[in-house]
Amino acid sequence: MTVPQFDAVIIGSGFGGLCAGVRLKQAGIDNFVILEKDKQFGGTWWANTYPGCAVDIPSHLYSFSFAPNPHWTRRFAGQGELLDYTGSVVRDFGLAPHLRLSTAYQGAQFDEAGGYWTVRTSAGTLTARSVISAPGALSRAAIPALPGLDGFTGPTFHSSRWDHTVDLCGKRVAVVGNGASAIQFIPEIAPLVAQLDVYQRTPQWIMPRPDRMIGPRERSLLARVAPLRLAYRALNYLLYESRAPLYLYTPRMLALPQWLARRHLHSQIADPLLRRQLTPDYKFGCKRVLMANDFYPALTRSNVKLITGGVKQVSASAIVSEGGAERAADVIIFATGFEVERVLHAVEVRGRGGKRMFADSLEAYKGCTVAGFPNYFTIVGPNTGLGHSSMIYMIESSVNYAVDAIKTIRARKLQSVEVKDEVQRTWNATLQRKLRGGVWSSGCKNWYLDSHGRNYAIWPGFTFTYRWATRRFDIGNYIVRP
Repeated sequence: MTVPQFDAVIIGSGFGGLCAGVRLKQAGIDNFVILEKDKQFGGTWWANTYPGCAVDIPSHLYSFSFAPNPHWTRRFAGQGELLDYTGSVVRDFGLAPHLRLSTAYQGAQFDEAGGYWTVRTSAGTLTARSVISAPGALSRAAIPALPGLDGFTGPTFHSSRWDHTVDLCGKRVAVVGNGASAIQFIPEIAPLVAQLDVYQRTPQWIMPRPDRMIGPRERSLLARVAPLRLAYRALNYLLYESRAPLYLYTPRMLALPQWLARRHLHSQIADPLLRRQLTPDYKFGCKRVLMANDFYPALTRSNVKLITGGVKQVSASAIVSEGGAERAADVIIFATGFEVERVLHAVEVRGRGGKRMFADSLEAYKGCTVAGFPNYFTIVGPNTGLGHSSMIYMIESSVNYAVDAIKTIRARKLQSVEVKDEVQRTWNATLQRKLRGGVWSSGCKNWYLDSHGRNYAIWPGFTFTYRWATRRFDIGNYIVRP
C-alpha cells in the first residue's frame, strides 16, 4: 500500500493557511507543507498593495487569538503592518520550512484504494492523507469583459494587483468600480492625477471610519498588561458581534444605521445631484457596509467626476459610459471585486467515484467538509462568511475543526473520514431556512448569492455559535474507513 508523503497539504499562505500550519504544529503534526502560488506568503496582505490599503475590522480583532499583537499603530491597520504580522506568525511558530512558494495548486484526485490525495502543483505532484484548502475568498480578481478593452492602448490593472510601475501623476485615470478597495485608493490618487473618472454601477452605504493612531504609551500598556489586552480585544468583539441580530433577525432596526450613513453622506456632500447619485436604493447591510472618512470629499474635487450607470465600451484611449458620454483615459484601474463563487471550484478536485467538488452546488458541512471528498477540509468554505465581524474568528474555528479531524485520523489509524450526505443536506437546509429573514435576502444584488440566487456565502448566526458547532470533530456524522 502506498504511504502518502505528508499528513496534510495546506493550500494557501494567507491567514487561513498560516493558522492551519500553526495548529498542526501545536497538535504535534510536523509532516505537512503549505503551498503558495505567489512568491511570498501573506495572501491578501501580500497581493494587495494599492495606496491606502487597510483592514476594515479593528486590528486587535483582526489577528489570531494565539498570536496577539500589542504593537498595532492604528485601530485599523494598513497593509504593511498586516503583512508584517503574517511574517511574525511564520517566524514565531516555525512555519518557514513548511512553505513552498511560487507553487500553484492545480488540482487533486482522491485515491480510493489507498485513502489519500494526489495533489497536482506547478512544481510536481504530492501525496497526502489530508488536504486543507485555504486559498482565500478574495484571491481571484474579477475583471469585466468590456467591449473594446483589448484595444485600449494605456495600462490597465486590477486594484488587487496594483502596477506600481505606472506613474499616475498628471494622467487621466478611469476607475471602474466603487467598492471596498476603490474607496480607499481613490482619495490617495485623486490629488496626483489630472483627471479622475469614477464609474459607478451601484452606490454603496458608507459609514464614518472610527480610525485613530495608537500611541506608544497605549501600545506599551497593552504589551505589558495581558488582561488589559484581552479586555480590549473582547470589547471590540462584543461591539462588532452586537451587529449580528440587526442583519439576521431584526433587519427593520437597520433603519438607524442607515440614517447615520445618510447623515454621513449629507455632511460631506453638499451638491444635491451628487448626493442623489451616491445614495443607494437598497437596504443597509444587503451589500457589505463600507467605512471611509475621505472618499466623499475626494469626489468633490474639481478634477474628479462620478459617472453613473457603468461602462458601455472602451476605445483605444477613452471610455464610453452607459449614458453615451465619451471620456478620454490614459489608465484604467479596475476595482471590480472578486470572483468569490469561482474560487471554490477554480481547480479540478475529484473525490470518491470521480465526483467533482462543488460541480452541482456550493454546499458543505460546517463550511469545512463535503460529501464524497474524504479527508478534504475547506477553510472559509460555503456559508462561513460574515457581514458583521472578523473573519479571523471564523478561520480559527474552521481550522480547529479540521485539525481535530486530522488528529482523529492519525490517533485511530483511519484511512479516511467522509461526511454523510444526509448530514450535509440537513445542515444546509437549516442554514437556508435561517437566512430567509436576513437582510441579504432583501433583493439587492450582492456576491453572497450564487447564479441561482441562493446565499452560499453568509453564516446565519453569531460567530460564537459557529465556534460551538466546530468545537470538536463529530465523527458520528462521518463515514469512517479504517
